[in-house]
Amino acid sequence: MASVPCVICYLALLIACLGICWQVHGGGITHQHVTIRSLLPSDACSSYKDGDGVNHNETSLTVLDRHGPCSPFDLHHQLSHKQILDHDQSRVDSLHGRVSTAPKQDQQLDALAASSIPAHSGISLGTGNYVVIVGFGTPKRDQTVIFDTGSDVTWIQCQPCVVTCYQQQDPIFDPSHSSTYLNISCSSAYCTDLGASGCSSSTCVYGVQYGDNSYTVGFYAEDTLWLTPYDVIPNFRFGCGERNDGLFGKAAGLIGLGRDKPSFVSQTYQRYGGVFTYCLPPTSSSTGYLRFGGGYPSSDLRFTPMLSGASSPTFYYLTLTAISVGGQQLLVPPTVFSVAGTIIDSGTVITRLPPTAYSALRSAFRQEMTTYKSAPALSILDTCYDLSGLDKVTVPEVALHLGGGATIHLDITRILYIASLSQACLAFAANRADTDLGIIGNVQQRGLDVVYDVSKHVIGFGPGGC
Repeated sequence: MASVPCVICYLALLIACLGICWQVHGGGITHQHVTIRSLLPSDACSSYKDGDGVNHNETSLTVLDRHGPCSPFDLHHQLSHKQILDHDQSRVDSLHGRVSTAPKQDQQLDALAASSIPAHSGISLGTGNYVVIVGFGTPKRDQTVIFDTGSDVTWIQCQPCVVTCYQQQDPIFDPSHSSTYLNISCSSAYCTDLGASGCSSSTCVYGVQYGDNSYTVGFYAEDTLWLTPYDVIPNFRFGCGERNDGLFGKAAGLIGLGRDKPSFVSQTYQRYGGVFTYCLPPTSSSTGYLRFGGGYPSSDLRFTPMLSGASSPTFYYLTLTAISVGGQQLLVPPTVFSVAGTIIDSGTVITRLPPTAYSALRSAFRQEMTTYKSAPALSILDTCYDLSGLDKVTVPEVALHLGGGATIHLDITRILYIASLSQACLAFAANRADTDLGIIGNVQQRGLDVVYDVSKHVIGFGPGGC
């Protein structure tokens, strides 16, 4: 009879491992065994169900991956994986440029705008993977917008398109049809908060030119913002863009979740307490959520201090102290990570590490994966494998150790960028120098509850968010 429990345990383990199974040694997770079929995305959208709805203290929006079957956009002209990763590098270059200690000059829009329209350097948005649907105006007009923790100014395309508007999925917002729309005066402090502002007939104007030469130019205004039918924000300030062009992927614009004065987080601080949480879809065929205010999503959260950068008040800094592969911490001094610091960013796809740290990670990962056939590099990803023809794969766990004792444990969906089964790549890349800003990208955040609490200056991570 003593052997019966062992047989039961074995059968339970066997059943669990038909999809995903973890290998544990010495009390810690070291490897993940995964069936190949579990890595294949579905052709159908699997929607995340967010509890029992919302209340006056909490607002939740559905997060959609614009490249998968849940996308609200036409998928006939999607970017290739190489294009997505190439655009990701443009975004990273822009982020690095914004935190550079060298003197900055705002890029000029020249022929794109009149001399009275200001220019304000921004980031590349070609990799804005995730979108939400919100409403503007009275009556409400739904607009599908990218949400971005690396931007402050919220904007949408507006009629009339003086020069050009790029093609978007939703009808372009017409402020003349909204009874609550108002332009903001040049003399308003809100205009000054933009950092770079100008005037046109005493009306505040804005211009943002992104790192990939995409741009938006128009009037700075206020109107009613509808997050849900239950949560409506009057007099919300945003850019009403009448001259826009670039790689915005048919989104109507952007909602800025950065930390500076014009951002959504700052404007709604009294309402939501500077707290927002998101779960990025774990696969392209699933959905996630973006939630404002309310309590924390679970008690199983690990918090790390939220830091600030004097030269870049928009960004959410944290401390990356170490990395482990297969349960073994890499021999990388903490000073390697602290030289330039690290931010967490919803819009960057691939996590960027100091070259010294990436080299150690790549070496340790390759040693664990010697039984698998190598595949060609994919854009910025140089460690790729051909998993075609296999039934299962075993991958070492990668863990990111953060300040305050928090650790992000990454499973295979957050370790590999799977362009296809014949090209599954380590989803990390090296910066050009150890002095470049480190970035925790959105692949490593997929499926996690990620909590930003500006009032308490902490960022939290929890498993099983969506």
